[in-house]
Amino acid sequence: MSVSRLVKQAQKGNKEALLQLIIVEQDAYYRLAYSYMRNEHDAMDAMEDMIVALYEKLDQLQKSESFYSWSKTILVNRCKTILHNKERFILLEDERELSFVEITDDNPYRYTESEMDMQVLLSHLNARQREAIELRYVHDLPYQTIADITGAPVGTIKSRISQSIQKLKAIIGGDRYKNNRGETTGAQADSKYRTGSVRT
Repeated sequence: MSVSRLVKQAQKGNKEALLQLIIVEQDAYYRLAYSYMRNEHDAMDAMEDMIVALYEKLDQLQKSESFYSWSKTILVNRCKTILHNKERFILLEDERELSFVEITDDNPYRYTESEMDMQVLLSHLNARQREAIELRYVHDLPYQTIADITGAPVGTIKSRISQSIQKLKAIIGGDRYKNNRGETTGAQADSKYRTGSVRT
């Protein structure tokens, strides 16, 4: 059954339909919550809060096809609220091992000869850049969903990701990267990439 049809049934009070919608993405919900909360217990609490909110607010959803984007926004907002209340708000400090894939103009992850730890690498980004990068490439969320979650315009999200990619390329490549004038760029040539002084 299509997402739109399930959403319409759930909006009419069919709890089984809402449950089916949640089950389809339950692993993605958990990974997203865990990346913010950093432990299983708090991640599950956030998911439970999200489910309650979905029951209460489902009739407010205008476009049924946007259910998953909308529900993940609710989940992240709940995670941030919980963290804020605990006075330990940390953006996406996920300590899981992340695999490296080829770095391209739109993907900052790649395998490096030194096998640099991805968390160390991402620590060179500011909090907003890191959040955008992880939501895009770890959780595979579209730009519009990231914009909804963070409250920033899509153009700003794309800019954060683009600048982050350039930072990570320079750090990973070191002296191997040359600019258009043939000058050496990267972490050794420009310390701002390591200090995180560039902000978006």
